[in-house]
Amino acid sequence: MVRVSAGARLHFGFCSLSLSCDRLYGALGLALAAPRVTIDAEPATSIEVEIDLTGGDDLTGGGDDGTDRDALQADVREYAARAVDLLGVPGVALTVRAVLPRHAGLGSGTQLAATALAAVAHAHGGEPAVRERAPALGRGGRSGVGVAAFEDGGFVLDAGHSTARFTTDRPADGEWTVPPVVARHAVPADWRFLLVSPDVAPGRSGADEDASMRAAVEHADPGLADRVAGVVTRRVLPAAATGRAEAFGAAVERVGRLNGAWYADEQGGVYRPPVGDVVAALGESSAVFGAGQSSWGPIVYGVTDANRAAAAAEAGQRALATAGIEGTVAVVRATNEGARVET
Repeated sequence: MVRVSAGARLHFGFCSLSLSCDRLYGALGLALAAPRVTIDAEPATSIEVEIDLTGGDDLTGGGDDGTDRDALQADVREYAARAVDLLGVPGVALTVRAVLPRHAGLGSGTQLAATALAAVAHAHGGEPAVRERAPALGRGGRSGVGVAAFEDGGFVLDAGHSTARFTTDRPADGEWTVPPVVARHAVPADWRFLLVSPDVAPGRSGADEDASMRAAVEHADPGLADRVAGVVTRRVLPAAATGRAEAFGAAVERVGRLNGAWYADEQGGVYRPPVGDVVAALGESSAVFGAGQSSWGPIVYGVTDANRAAAAAEAGQRALATAGIEGTVAVVRATNEGARVET
């Protein structure tokens, strides 16, 4: 038996959504040590998928957590079928032990697909070649952060795509390449990340996400791309390279706010309601260096460090109370390693 486990990722935003720029997208994000998706695999002559969410933690699937097991099983079966075809193997028996919250802003789709692919490959003694095969699984079409996080962890900036490649219709699965990594930095061991998960509807995905992204791109203000580029080159990358958590937190929060201006018409504001209230409340805490919405949310992240982790968690609870919503709070580490493979 082989076990493959991969951590979630945070997505801080894109460098450009403007069609007037040479490059489109260009994502910033980093790999988290938790929560994780974990799948066990054994060789088989057909495709078998079992859901046994006993390997989760406070933010992953496990027990009576409301996970739609039928939908999860269907997704994993589809990824397994594609992986079996891509790898040319007869089949696989998969047992899903832990999953990420679906469509919450933690990269659940890409990490699930990549983990399933890797589990099938390693069960048969092969290599998954996730970057090469992710497009055939429908992943990595815009952001390359999820694939890069699965490969090697750390903080990542990808190159995005040539704007000439953009079309109003989503290309067929496999008809793109995952954006290459242009900068990767190890995340210091004492950095921590606050995750505030409001009990609200999941973020956008599938056809709804595609439509929203098309609308945002078609109407994007090109001036924002220039402003994001300045923040990334003069603030985010230097802070990541020198390990300054406070400067990094403030910089990625700024990137998120600028991105929110592109998405405002699609999500009802710079942040999707009620995320804005949570972010504003976190801004009042000196323990949180910067906060924002990961991807389409509703996960709210906060950058902090080991010395301020407890105070940051308390700030997260207060932020939920201020926003008048229920939810969960956790403080997690980043990881500078890719997916784990155990036999």
